[in-house]
Amino acid sequence: MSADLHQPSALQRERVAYRRSRARRSTLVAFLSTVVFAVAAWLALTSSPGWPRVRESFLDVDAALRALPGVLDGLWLNLRVLVVCEVLILLLGLGLAALRSLRGPVWFPLRALATGYVDLFRGLPLIICLYLVGFGLPGLRLTGVPTDPVVLGCVALVLVYSAYVSEVLRAGIESVHPSQRAAARSLGLTHGQAMRIVILPQAVRRVLPPLLNDFVALQKDCGLISVLGAVDAVRAAQIESARLYDFTPYVLAGLLFVAMAVPSARLADWAASRATRRRGGAP
Repeated sequence: MSADLHQPSALQRERVAYRRSRARRSTLVAFLSTVVFAVAAWLALTSSPGWPRVRESFLDVDAALRALPGVLDGLWLNLRVLVVCEVLILLLGLGLAALRSLRGPVWFPLRALATGYVDLFRGLPLIICLYLVGFGLPGLRLTGVPTDPVVLGCVALVLVYSAYVSEVLRAGIESVHPSQRAAARSLGLTHGQAMRIVILPQAVRRVLPPLLNDFVALQKDCGLISVLGAVDAVRAAQIESARLYDFTPYVLAGLLFVAMAVPSARLADWAASRATRRRGGAP
């Protein structure tokens, strides 16, 4: 008797079978449409009059293999810059968000300073910030100011991206209901303890998808440190392109950056879908 209770009904089995057939049909249609589109795009590309010259200049396999070691060495530098900058950006962005969330008139100077910082570096193009930091700071000839283009590039990236990340974190902090803060204070927690134990965990969980999107954007923007002379993947591709008289190293570097960004992009999509499910929305 109990075993029969766990058996699905005939109607339920029909619904499951129908959903599975629809899923298989949708997958097949998506696959076929993708193949047709890819074939059509390939035929349109290869039938163009300039295709042989473009293939020789941008898609030379031999040139890609010869440039691969140098570009990979440069990409390793980009990865190290990415890790260091991400940690510093999170710390500085969190500090700015905390300053902007302070209450009371006594904290107005700190709130104004943090707001001015965010407004300045959110409005300043990254490439201009790289030039100002990379060439302006060494020009001051101050003792202790670094001259390494990698370090200066990291400073510029941290300055700009921390402004964006601070606004994302501040939005997450303000999205937490005030009753959470009031409940934490009623339990005897200080403002800092309430922020660290109660507010921030909820805020970070809510804004994790946009934080991951900023991380994906930072991955590709790390290649801009090449404008200061750092031999990263982009600069290595430029050197190899000049040596081989071919643009294929640029394509190789671009593909490596894409391969590095795709897992992070899928992680961001997964985090966004998970956040939607937690809020009770459609998956």
